[in-house]
Amino acid sequence: MPDRATTMAGSTRQAGRAAGDLIPAPTLTSPEAGGERIDARAPCVDAAAFGLARTAPELSALGGLWPRQRRALIGIVVSVVAGFGFMPGPFAAVVLIAIGLPFLAGALARALAIAMLGRKIPDPMPETATDAVPTYAVLVPMLHEVEVLPRLIDALTALDYPPDRLDVVLILEAADPATRQALAAMALPGHFRILVVPDAPPRTKPKALNYALATLSADHVVVFDAEDRPEPDQLRRAVARFRRGGPMLGCLQARLDLYNGAETLLSRQFAIEYAALFDGILPVLQRLSLPLPLGGTSNHFPRAVLDAAGGWDAFNVTEDADLGVRLARLGYRVAMLDSATHEEAPVGFSQWLGQRTRWMKGWMQTYGVHTREPGRLAAELGLPAATGFHLYMGALILSALVHPLVYVLAIAQWMGGPGIDAASPERPFGHALWVFALVNLGFGYLTAIGLGALAARRRGYPFWRHAILMPLYWLGISFATYRALLE
Repeated sequence: MPDRATTMAGSTRQAGRAAGDLIPAPTLTSPEAGGERIDARAPCVDAAAFGLARTAPELSALGGLWPRQRRALIGIVVSVVAGFGFMPGPFAAVVLIAIGLPFLAGALARALAIAMLGRKIPDPMPETATDAVPTYAVLVPMLHEVEVLPRLIDALTALDYPPDRLDVVLILEAADPATRQALAAMALPGHFRILVVPDAPPRTKPKALNYALATLSADHVVVFDAEDRPEPDQLRRAVARFRRGGPMLGCLQARLDLYNGAETLLSRQFAIEYAALFDGILPVLQRLSLPLPLGGTSNHFPRAVLDAAGGWDAFNVTEDADLGVRLARLGYRVAMLDSATHEEAPVGFSQWLGQRTRWMKGWMQTYGVHTREPGRLAAELGLPAATGFHLYMGALILSALVHPLVYVLAIAQWMGGPGIDAASPERPFGHALWVFALVNLGFGYLTAIGLGALAARRRGYPFWRHAILMPLYWLGISFATYRALLE
């Protein structure tokens, strides 16, 4: 009798085939004036949107929280309200512990990252120009990207890969005529093609990727964003790594760097955060064999792995992080690739807030999806990796939510607020709790600032000292997390 992981793989493979089985023979229109080549293939948009949700509904965010998850969440909210209402002192102590534990887990991970920073994971050399290389598809989903098109085409044309083995797919939305018209005025290389996704709900990046995936015949697939500038040899490095990584190497994540990190105070914090994540945290997760949430761009896959996983979840707004966890549940490894992709950082608060709110909402979706059946998750990942998943993804969400409460409780304590005397520093137990909470918070700040500063300095950022502002940046993340929770 097959185990649950095998059953899951079978159901997701059906999802991967769902769209592809409905594709007619591929044809391309003749190049039009200006070089536009519109892909005339007609994959099923319904399968691109609902394939995973129909064949493996337990793995799709379409269903939202399951009833028992809703009941558990309501129970937690009621318990918190009742705790502060009837036993504010003892419950304040519980809150201090709840605040401290996720912070401690994150701080320990960052301390380990600091210790490992600079220990490079060996990467094989890229394939040479004379080596036979597999076919590679480059997927670039776009929506209202007219301004970046010239830089994008230059960056994709600069990829050091045989054009006859390369299929560059520019994925447009039917509801975005401006980008299509701009591309029509450009002379595109022969291995570029344009794929227009019909305007049907949901209008999401993962649905567009699934739609494009159904038109591919390439051996490997990579996803880039419209503002990305990948290093020219990145595809060759990925091929070399896949050839030496074994059949269970399911994805490679290139490092993300920011070419405008120094532009504003906010972009500098964003760049420091990215340096800490891609040079510190993700390599630690890889070395500990924990699920690696993908970064949204510069993800390289064998095509067969994407089929086995059922493609992307069209209803998850961080389809990348979700897919990384799903690959781990199927037994595939996700590893870091020693190559960088340069992209644009948000420079204004409204742009940053919208992006971060969407990310946190997607992480909540992803955590909700993969905790629907905790026993199954532990069986498929193994108990250590499942515990690591909870401590990383779950603690990140919880830490962002409870972080401001430290200040609220501290201010209430300082002002002599009523009913929290059980956690008072004047009482021995309360004193120990406050010491734990405040030392833990300081340790969390110290490791975050230290990792950010060291990683940014290694990247050559002149603004690495701005890592000292990380506590203020965290408060912004907490605000975005509460905004995501409300949405």
